[in-house]
Amino acid sequence: MAANQITEQNVASRLNSNAKAIEKDGSGQSIDPPLSEIGVQQAEAAGQYLQDVHFHNVFSSNMKRARQTAEIILRKNKICNNLAIVTDPDLKERSFGIAEGGQVKDMRNMAKAAGQSIPEYTPPDGETMDQVKNRISTFLSSLFQQMVDEHHDKICQGNEFQPDGPLAGRPDDGVQNVFAHTLVVSHGAYMRVAMRYFIEDLACTAPPGANMAQVFSACPNTGMCRFIVTLKCSDANIQLSTMKCVFVNRQDHIMAENH
Repeated sequence: MAANQITEQNVASRLNSNAKAIEKDGSGQSIDPPLSEIGVQQAEAAGQYLQDVHFHNVFSSNMKRARQTAEIILRKNKICNNLAIVTDPDLKERSFGIAEGGQVKDMRNMAKAAGQSIPEYTPPDGETMDQVKNRISTFLSSLFQQMVDEHHDKICQGNEFQPDGPLAGRPDDGVQNVFAHTLVVSHGAYMRVAMRYFIEDLACTAPPGANMAQVFSACPNTGMCRFIVTLKCSDANIQLSTMKCVFVNRQDHIMAENH
């Protein structure tokens, strides 16, 4: 998910490249396996893709597959491979209750029986979308506070960030000349809820010409989303000013790996 550069008047925050950990059908929270062989390959491809992108901070879900994905991406990075990874349980996958460990088709049937689609459906003992949104909100507050604490001299001195212009299809799209850039590694269903929360609740703008069905779809394995976040900071508090999605569910690294 993410938040990465930070820039703007009092504060500006730009996106973070958000790489989703590899996961299996119905994995959720209770099942926490390490990456499969294919998962490791996909994480390595993501790391190769981001090898020249400068990150200032790294956050990861506390689940094994996410932490491992973050470690692989950092290890491949040529600029900042010695950064510490901060694990945060607020980034862990959405809980699917009794449906965890099963197949997606089984949960689809459960949702159909309840007259709902999978994104809105909450299996018994599962986590509602509002509960996930609360975790996302808590993480963002913590992220923004840390970014301001660590990069205050760069992002709170009236610096004005100038947008990058049209996307060039490069790994550093949207992050040139940013004051702070954060890598956040989370999970597919979590990011699906996050995208709705960002756009519907936080007024985040979608990429120009984006297909909203794709924007709100589950993030694929190691799919990347990037956001530009602008903050307003004062002695009293830190507030979100604007949020812009640069790209969503990008998989250029996987396509390159397959050719």
